[in-house]
Parts: sequence; C-alpha cells; structure tokens
Amino acid sequence: MLEEVQALRQEAHHERARKEHLESSQNAAKLASLADISAPRHKDLLCFLTCGSVDDGKSTLIGRLLYDTQLLMADQLADLEDVSRRHGTNGKSIDFALLVDGLEAEREQKITIDVAYRFFSTDKRKFIVADTPGHEQYTRNMATGASNADLAVVLIDARKGVLNQTRRHSFIVSLLGIRHVVLAVNKMDLIGYSQAIFDRIVEEYRAFSAELGFESLIPIPISARLGENVAARGEAMHWYRGPALIEHLETVDVTRGPAIRPFRMPVQWVNRPNMDFRGFSGTISSGTVKPGDPIVVAGSGRTSTVKAVVTADGELPCAVAGEAVTLTLADEIDVSRGDVLAAADNRPEVADQFTAHLIWMNDEPLIPSRVYLIKIAARTVGASVTDIKHRIDVDSFSKLAAKTLALNEIGLVNMATQQPVAFEPYGLSRTGGAFILIDRVTNQTVGAGVIEHGLRRAANIHWQALEVSKKQRASMKGQKPAVLWFTGLSGAGKSTIANVVERRLAALGHHTYMLDGDNLRHGLNKDLGFTDADRVENVRRTGEAAKLMVDAGLIVIACLISPFRAERTAVRESLEPGEFVEVHVSTPLAIAESRDPKGLYKRARQGLIQNFTGIHSPYEEPESPDIKITAEMTAEEAAERVVGFLSNAGYLSDEAGSKQ
Repeated sequence: MLEEVQALRQEAHHERARKEHLESSQNAAKLASLADISAPRHKDLLCFLTCGSVDDGKSTLIGRLLYDTQLLMADQLADLEDVSRRHGTNGKSIDFALLVDGLEAEREQKITIDVAYRFFSTDKRKFIVADTPGHEQYTRNMATGASNADLAVVLIDARKGVLNQTRRHSFIVSLLGIRHVVLAVNKMDLIGYSQAIFDRIVEEYRAFSAELGFESLIPIPISARLGENVAARGEAMHWYRGPALIEHLETVDVTRGPAIRPFRMPVQWVNRPNMDFRGFSGTISSGTVKPGDPIVVAGSGRTSTVKAVVTADGELPCAVAGEAVTLTLADEIDVSRGDVLAAADNRPEVADQFTAHLIWMNDEPLIPSRVYLIKIAARTVGASVTDIKHRIDVDSFSKLAAKTLALNEIGLVNMATQQPVAFEPYGLSRTGGAFILIDRVTNQTVGAGVIEHGLRRAANIHWQALEVSKKQRASMKGQKPAVLWFTGLSGAGKSTIANVVERRLAALGHHTYMLDGDNLRHGLNKDLGFTDADRVENVRRTGEAAKLMVDAGLIVIACLISPFRAERTAVRESLEPGEFVEVHVSTPLAIAESRDPKGLYKRARQGLIQNFTGIHSPYEEPESPDIKITAEMTAEEAAERVVGFLSNAGYLSDEAGSKQ
C-alpha cells in the first residue's frame, strides 16, 4: 500500500511541478509549446495523516469520512455491520473504527497498531489518509505515516484534553516538515458540545505548539461517531462558525516552497542494456531537467551535460520533479548507484559529518560509536552517532543531557559517515535531508532522522598524502600486514595464546605488535567503563589503532573480549579485504569461570562488578571466524594453528609485502 501512496503522490506532484515550471518560465515560446501540459488533467491530491493519543477517535474519523463520501460498497458496509456486532463498541450502531483497523489484533484490542492508508475523493480533491497508531509503543509507525503527509489532523478527546502523546505526535509532525495542522477536538457529544471546554483545549494546544513552526492551525470541534462537523457542519454546535473538516481539506493550500528548486536526482540504477547505451535512472526529487542542461555528480564534482531524457515511452523535451527518468550524458564520467546528479551551478553539500534530529525506533537503546547503516535517498553507507547533544523532552520541549536514546526518544545528534554523502537540510529537501538507520546484524530499521546542517569543520579536514605507502612498508618487512583479532570470554585464554603467537612470529623474524585490552585501558582507553556504549567505543578505538599499525606494515595482534558482532564487523570493514583475521577462542562459560585468573567472575557473582560479559552482558559468538580455537587445545597447539594459517595464506612469505 505504501508503494501505491508514493505513486499517487508522485502523480500529483508531477502535475503541480509542471504547472509551477510553466508559471515561472519567462520564455513565451516555451509556454506556447507546453501549453497543453498546463491544463489540469487530474484533481489535486492531498496526503494527510490522523494522529494523537490512543482512543482519541482517529480510526473512527477516517471510517466516518469514507462513509460520508459514499465510498463504501454494499458488501463492505454489510461486512462492517457484521464486524461491528462482534467487535464494536457502539452497541448495535456501526463502529466506523473497524473499517480501518483491519488486523484481527487491532479489532480484538480495539487499537490501531499498523499504519492504515485509505483513499477517498470528493468533487474537488482526491485524498490519501494515513491512520497512525496512538500508543506510545507504536510511535515509529506514526513517524512512518507522517513522512508521506502534507497535513496532519491531530485528534484530541474532548474529555481528556492535551495529553503527552498529543505533544509527542505534534512534535514529530513538526520535525518531519508538516506545516499545516487541523486540531480536531473529538467526542464533543460526550461533553455536551461545550464551547468553553473546546476553547480551553484550543488555547492550551496553541500555547504549547507556538514554537513548532506550523503555518496554519485550524481548530474544529467534531463528533466523528455522529458525523458532526466532519462532512458538513452540524446543528449541535451552532456556536462554531468555521468550516467542516472536509470543507477545509478540500481548500487548504499545502504547496511547499518556491516554484522552482535546483535540480536533484538520486541515481537508483545504472541502466546498461547493451554496449551502446549507458544511462542513469532515478526519480527527480526537485527541479527540472532537459537536454543540454549542465549537471554535476555531487560527490565527485565531475560535470557533463544532459544528452537525452529517456522514459519507457520515448524521449522527453523536459522532465520535472516526481518523474522517473533515465538520463544519458554527453561525457563518459563515473556515476554509480547512490550518486546524486545536480544542477552544475547549485551543488548540494557533500560531507561525512552532520547534525540531525534522530527518532530512535528500537527496543534496544542507541549506542554511540556503534556503526549502523545509514540510507539517504539511494545511498547506503556505514555511519555512527558521535555525540548526543541533547535529548528533547516532548512534554516541555526542554533539552536534557543524554548518553543514549531509548525507544521513541528524540535527540539532536552529531553523526559521522564512513564515506562522504550528498545531503541537504530537511527544511529544503525531504529526499535529500531524511534518512533511516539500519542495524547491520539484524537488518532492522532502528532509527529515522532529519538533517539540520552539515558540520563545517568536517569540510576543513583532508587526507594528507604520504610518500611512503603501506605496500612499501610491508615490502621492507617481508610480510603481509594484518590484524589477528582474538575474541572470546574473559578467561578464555586469548592473551596467553596471543603471547605464544607473537613469540613465534618474532622468532621467524616478523614485525608485530600486540594490543591487549587490559593494557589499552591503562592509557588509550582509560576513560572508558564497561557499559555497552563504552565497550563499543573501546573496540572502535582499538580498531583505529590497529588500522594505523597495519598501514605501518605490521602484523597486529589484538586481544579483546569485543562481545558484539557489529563492532567486530565494523573493524573488519574498515580494513582492506584479507587484512582482518578473526580468531575465536571458543571456551565455554563454565570453563572460563573455573579458571578465573583475575578473580573477576567471583566478584561479578558477588555483585561487585557490573556489566560483566557472560554474567550480566551477552557475548555474541562469531558466526564464521577465520580461525577457531577450542578449549581442548593447549596454548602451543592453538598458536601452531594460528601461525600455520598465516603461513598457508601467504602472510609470512618473503614476497608477501611486495605482492600487495
């Protein structure tokens, strides 16, 4: 359904963009040649969402809208009547909420869980409405619905007034760029249609939302169950002189920004059906493009001109925002999936650091320094939160200090990406300024954010070219540099085996260095504790140090518990292929605890040490380590296996360094 929503949005946006293009053009000849396009072929489309706290009547309102616009077929109405008898809350009357709450769990619990999209139409406009859940647990779903909307209908139960979830949803609506709000004070029939209560709720909402930046805020008293002030004004609230909800939705102007914005097109696919054709396919996110236009690849800065604008129906003289096209270029320049093609004289910002508002959507809290995947438009790269500037209290909008973000919390954060990305502030571009975060291990979406601005200091830092290369350093040492990453529980025997490995390599004349976790905590990592966030940062710093030593041509031996797969994977991916060798010292917890050479398990069992891996904190075993050491092996036998692996794989050859 989401794909259908986006398709209808693109169709409407396409029509609007063409009109704006024509209206802004000063070329009379172009106006004449494109005059046929200016005639509206479709009714305008408005995408809006309903949001607010649980049981405020969002689903009932949408059901009433569908019923009053006479879009229910006879069989749908009959099914609704049947479901209302079994699950309804209105006695023998129709329960309109059940028309939208399609999941059985929703009907049984009488709540909305998923985002439900519905289409309806009047003589003046077409609509797509997203019914979003009110429960705090499903705030992530509400944010999904808001990301596609131009207007928000914020419902409030007249008996309860403004609640915490009302504030949270209103803040997210503002954060995601929705500037038009209808404040629908529902269930007016249950308070005797009191104007005084309505006025008090409106005053309270206006007071707290004053700083949210809404361009329009229209309060409407309604009874969704009875249809008062929904499709037409009712007699019960004679004191209300404003429009009914449908009247306002039919006429509200939600046009965004200036008519003409700079051209932007994220490349979703390099189209190469044969050796004679090479085009770059994507959906234009803003602006217009035509043959002869100069364009630039945002990331690399390479320029060319548009040779042709191609679609399945043939070439176009001009394409506008919302259209999916393939562009061919006059020059053979490097363009890949995820690149952004832009107007040559107006290039988006390209950097590897920016500040963003982040909505955390996962049950597991955000861990700063952990590498997630970030997806901006068609580009996906590794990224991490480097600093949480503050968490936002959605009740008071106060800024609170925070070291992490929990489920549904919103914070202002600094982020760093592993490669520079093209982006724009969300206020200028929904496509170029929005992103999601994905867990690298589970592939779940764990966060969504909007970019505020790039960090200028990042643009002032450049790699210094070095005249002596890693290849030369390795060649001088007659070896192939690598990181032997020993991971396992405390007491597994990592350091003991690693010491034997280093001794053997030194005897063979190889250049090594050992990074032991305990030793590092006396210096480089002395400021870190043992929380999950600190453990992640501990591994990140060690990985960075190991990477520098690999660049120096060394065989690095790193010994850390490093309990999380995601961080070990991040270190592997920061190095070149083949430079990370994971050695899993697989010792069962019972054996490791029986050894307890430092007395740590005993102290952890006594509650004297918190967050101890294996006791309080999990250890995620490698799924496919390069080398596996078992508890039955002696340190000498384990070292023999490791050194044998290095020898067989060519790391210890006299020619290894010169072959890199």
